[in-house]
Amino acid sequence: MKNVSVNLTCSSDANPAANYTWYKGNQKLLSEEPQFIFSSIQPSDSGQYYCTAQNELGRRISESVSINVNYAPKRPSVSVSPSAEIVEGSSVNLTCSSDANPAATFTWYKENQQLIQGPESIYHFPSISCEDRGNYQCKSENQFGWTNSTSLVLDVQYGPKLPSVSVSPSAEIVEGSSVNLTCSSDANPAANYTWYKENEDSPKASGQIFTITDIRAEHSGNYYCEAQNRRGRQNSSLHLTVVAGAWKSAATGTITAVLLVILLPAAFLWIRRKKKSVTQQSNGGERPDNRAQINMGPAATQRQPAEQEDDLNYSSICFLQNQGDALYSNIRPPQPRRQTEDQDNVDYTTVKTENASSAPGTRRQDDGEDVFALYSTVNK
Repeated sequence: MKNVSVNLTCSSDANPAANYTWYKGNQKLLSEEPQFIFSSIQPSDSGQYYCTAQNELGRRISESVSINVNYAPKRPSVSVSPSAEIVEGSSVNLTCSSDANPAATFTWYKENQQLIQGPESIYHFPSISCEDRGNYQCKSENQFGWTNSTSLVLDVQYGPKLPSVSVSPSAEIVEGSSVNLTCSSDANPAANYTWYKENEDSPKASGQIFTITDIRAEHSGNYYCEAQNRRGRQNSSLHLTVVAGAWKSAATGTITAVLLVILLPAAFLWIRRKKKSVTQQSNGGERPDNRAQINMGPAATQRQPAEQEDDLNYSSICFLQNQGDALYSNIRPPQPRRQTEDQDNVDYTTVKTENASSAPGTRRQDDGEDVFALYSTVNK
């Protein structure tokens, strides 16, 4: 074993006593003593040794003895071939070298995970890929010990992989907002990025992130980014949809509300008038005389009390030729009574319109409408 003390002894029966000379192979050593001592034998001391014994009567040579110094593996070194740039798809060898006696076995590791173990000191990649890049290390081992090599960084160059594209914010894109388009691709060396819009020849931007501020409807469309390095290029696309801003929606809602405010009352009045017209036609039928019947009872000739006259409304009533038409009246607010000579000649009466098919004096209520009285000036 390495570093132990070893003694070689040469002896011969001679008279007079012999002188001794030591040899290693064909090399003469300096010692002329019967013992040749290795105080801390080294691997370099391994070899074939012999001695000679000589006096004036003659010379004899000993048989040789073999010294084999065993030792644990020395720290291994790792090398890569070819030593130039390693491109994806090429053939690559990793070699682990370690001095050991007896010969070492080798174990290969990648990122501290074991790959293979055996007597071969070479790890072979027939067609290296980007997944093979990383840190490699080997362990050299025999029955006397083991040791690990330093790490070797294996750099594999390759063109960009298919880029991934994304938009932020990922929710609905509203006019006037700011939007970031992001493109990323695995590549070695690192890729350069260029942004294009569909059907446009000139690029829109360069860099991994494309920012659109104050986005508008015309920004909608298909965008794609191209990732490129000296080993190749790839591109991916995305579709961008821009919706109207909230202020436009509010303006549309306001216009709609204004139109409803204008149109609904008019529509309601038209429907009400139409409904009254249909009701009068269904109740009136055909009459020989389109004039309304006026019931002039005794109460008609009675004067209204003076305290109630201010509450009356006065109107001029025209009976139309076609009963199916709506009944219109011009209503005037009550006017202060004037003292004229004709005032005593005016009678006030309650005027009722009755259905020809109804008995005189019958009150009518259609579709939930209350019976109402019309007050009129009757000229005698």
